[in-house]
Amino acid sequence: MSTAHHDHATAANRFTADTERAHWHDGALWFVRQKRDRMARSLPEWETLRQTAEQIKAHSLANLPEYLEQFEANAERLGAVVHWASDADEHNAIIKDILASNNVQRVVKSKSMLTEECHLNPALEADGIEVVDTDLGEWIVQLRREPPSHIVLPAIHIKKEEVGETFHEHIGTPKGEADPTRLTRSARLELRKRFLGAQAGITGVNFAIAETGGLVVCTNEGNADLGVSLPPLHIACMGMEKLIPRLVDLSIFTRLLARSATGQPITTYTSHFHGPRAGGQLHIVIVDNGRSDLRAKSTYRPALQCIRCGACMNTCPVYRRSGGHSYQNTVPGPIGSVLAPATRPEENHSLPYACTLCGSCTDVCPVKIPLHHQLLALRGELAEEKRIPWTKRMSMKVARVLLGNTTIYNTAGWFGRTALRVLPKWLTHNPLNTWARGRDLPQAPKQSFRAWYKDRKRS
Repeated sequence: MSTAHHDHATAANRFTADTERAHWHDGALWFVRQKRDRMARSLPEWETLRQTAEQIKAHSLANLPEYLEQFEANAERLGAVVHWASDADEHNAIIKDILASNNVQRVVKSKSMLTEECHLNPALEADGIEVVDTDLGEWIVQLRREPPSHIVLPAIHIKKEEVGETFHEHIGTPKGEADPTRLTRSARLELRKRFLGAQAGITGVNFAIAETGGLVVCTNEGNADLGVSLPPLHIACMGMEKLIPRLVDLSIFTRLLARSATGQPITTYTSHFHGPRAGGQLHIVIVDNGRSDLRAKSTYRPALQCIRCGACMNTCPVYRRSGGHSYQNTVPGPIGSVLAPATRPEENHSLPYACTLCGSCTDVCPVKIPLHHQLLALRGELAEEKRIPWTKRMSMKVARVLLGNTTIYNTAGWFGRTALRVLPKWLTHNPLNTWARGRDLPQAPKQSFRAWYKDRKRS
């Protein structure tokens, strides 16, 4: 795996350079956040649901080995075959073996962040296997050879006109067509052919139930159901943290997931799979890929409670304005800014700094992950490991001296107020000062707060 450092600020500049798109992206995600708020307010028991979900997930993680074994036993009793993968390469190799032993050349796939994380599509394509993402947003980004920019809304960064251009190029829709309904109909016709010709269906897993050995997949398009109902082979890929103990626990999460993700009471399809269909096969691939290491870190373990609703992205003022691709990570946004550097700090040490520590992500998380506290803890660890630039470390040391001495602070304040009033703007806003790019300073006051306060007391 490459250890090249991904710099969020540099990648974000590319997205924000298109001001119109950045504002449109911001507004689209804030609209989803407002829908989520209306749904949350409609349930008097909302906070009780969040608290209960957090406790169930924390309990599951604390007892994960036992629940994994219980799930395996029950799933196999239902006729499924359970596979264990320690990392992405093993996950991909297992799936290749299953497909090869069944002579599969054509696969349809419903949305799965785990298979994105493991880079399954390119691995299968390298073996000559045709793999088609059947979630509409995922299919659009697949055709464009882009990764998803959001875990629930994978094509949120793409405008309908650009979708029209992509479809014109790949499936022959009329040039200039930008009507969403007509584009969707064209996509449905094309994808229906892929469903009918598929020899295997691959899905993710939203919830796995230890008590029953059953899987639950939540979609709004029904593509997971169609993708595994037509071909005889169903491969379900799940991160090991997707386990919940009992069937009765599921209702807590289904009430939280869609409300948090898209502002719906429930997903259009909540599909339960208990073993293979008659005459078919069900293979379940349970993946670690760094999750055990994260579970061992008490500060970051709650990040494994995530149910992949995307609410933290819809509320984050940085993500909304910088776009998902600026994170250069499978899971972007606040949760990705914890997961990526907590497991691979050498590549992702800029991500915890793509955060204002406003705490909005923590406020909306349906399983109460303390995201901004984890991001702050990561900053401390990364600073100790000297993974942040020396310029930032030095400026923090200067700030510590400045803020820790009243005389120096007051003197610096006087110099700053005076300089900002009399010096030309280009001295602070120039290409050398990258901090000032996209930031403006308020009008400098003529007196300090202390002086203003003294005057007020006198009067």
